[in-house]
Amino acid sequence: MTAPPDPWSRARDALALLAVDPVGLGGLWLRARAGPVRDLITGALAMPLPLRRLTPAIADDALYGGIDLAATLAAGRPVEGRGLLDEPAALVLAMAERAPPALAARLALALDGGGHALVALDEGAEDGESLAPALADRLALFLDTDGMVWSDAAPLAPDPAAVAAARARLRAVAVPPGAATALTRAAAALAIPSLRAPLLALAAARASAALSGRDTVAEADLRLAASLVLAHRGTPPPEAAGEPPPPPDPAEAQGEGSGGTDRTPTIPEDLLVEAARAALPADLLARLAAGRAARAAGGGAGSGAETRGNRRGRPLPPRPGRPGGDTRLDLVATLRQAAPWQRLRAAAPGRDGALRIRPADFRLRRFRQTSDRVLIFAVDASGSAALARLAEAKGAAELLLGQAYARRDHVALIAFRGTGADLLLPPTRSLVQTKRRLAALPGGGPTPLAAALRTGLDLALRLKAQGMTPTLAMLTDGRGNVALDGTPDRLRAEADAATLARAIRARGVPALVLDTATRPQAGLRALAQTMGAVYLPLPRADAQRLAGTLAAALA
Repeated sequence: MTAPPDPWSRARDALALLAVDPVGLGGLWLRARAGPVRDLITGALAMPLPLRRLTPAIADDALYGGIDLAATLAAGRPVEGRGLLDEPAALVLAMAERAPPALAARLALALDGGGHALVALDEGAEDGESLAPALADRLALFLDTDGMVWSDAAPLAPDPAAVAAARARLRAVAVPPGAATALTRAAAALAIPSLRAPLLALAAARASAALSGRDTVAEADLRLAASLVLAHRGTPPPEAAGEPPPPPDPAEAQGEGSGGTDRTPTIPEDLLVEAARAALPADLLARLAAGRAARAAGGGAGSGAETRGNRRGRPLPPRPGRPGGDTRLDLVATLRQAAPWQRLRAAAPGRDGALRIRPADFRLRRFRQTSDRVLIFAVDASGSAALARLAEAKGAAELLLGQAYARRDHVALIAFRGTGADLLLPPTRSLVQTKRRLAALPGGGPTPLAAALRTGLDLALRLKAQGMTPTLAMLTDGRGNVALDGTPDRLRAEADAATLARAIRARGVPALVLDTATRPQAGLRALAQTMGAVYLPLPRADAQRLAGTLAAALA
């Protein structure tokens, strides 16, 4: 088993590779809290590109250039300003985990165009925040400072002479046959869906070979590239990634029609997988996956997702800022801010009678919008639930439906029993119709828990695509015994439910699991944990208490 590398050595290797080929590698994802360790790493950046700092609130005119409003008003003619993306640069994005999707898309487009590199400073120390997938997919290198102690700090800045020599040698570095295949198979064994990962790993291997003075990529370069590029992109449980595919048969490696034998040694991709898995702490992949799921959720489980804009919605007080992109100038508020200063500014040289407005006077329009929330109730109507708590579950769901109607939430109803799950009621605000469908819900039969999860996930994804905020609430005793294909097989049913629970968490669907069994079920608790859902065991509660507890969790 490969021992985990020293985190400071890992940081030194990453910074050296970034200094050699910043554009080819895309940049660095640095997950670190603000502090001396992060300052030490960012201070060691040595790239051939000028550093340009930006924040998540940067406007389009600052990125691409455009009319400089303050200079235009002062000069009385259009004055254009230059943007950060007008010339090649190394962009340092602070608070990268808060970058809105629009900014992430613009930066991703700039990276795809070449000439730019990005250092994303991800301060999301908690599981609720993570870097946008569009950026994480394009940045080859990743560093996390959790295991780095200031007292163990080592010099990180690469040798300028070695970096300059490596840059001159980089174009001539050759890739041996089978290297790209080995990295691609290693990425597949780690369940990495993106094809950019092996390409970026290959670029990192070439930079490593150039830095080491080699003209051909060696196995050591591939292992370093796998640990720096592939490790953080894998799936959380190492055993879930499966065994790496077997190496190709030597007979298949023979050149077609040549009649000879290819003497090029095969590159063991299993060593690359091992190097990647040993590069990071055991729980880091799980935390990164949780952050991606939370970012995908977007709105949380409490209410409809809240967005701020300048188009429509409930007006908010204007804020200072520069207009451009998605922001619009609040003319009245700007004039109101500038009016008290006109007498003082009139003493300054300039055009007589001109209205003097400065950048500090600009005020931007703001509105708040809240998307509609949909409560998806999945009620267990199987025989086990009917014998125990189906009446209480129906009463609790009916009380919650009344509360949802009062809040003007949409409600959808899924019932599962027998061999599948049925959408009894599409999203609606009709309280009468919902109560009628719930009252007519029969009980009895097996428990197709996996089918209920699949139906709830499909409905939630459709509603999210329509701009709504879904929340999945499961009311069940957790004794799933029917597989997805309808066959009675408890082991397959549990495996199918676990697979769908992971899919629900990966898609960022907020969920709650209410255990209505007479005794709390350990399996249902584990399923809720896999789903990333709130688990509420209420073995001895009437409908009123069930509704109150679930309403508090949804509030």
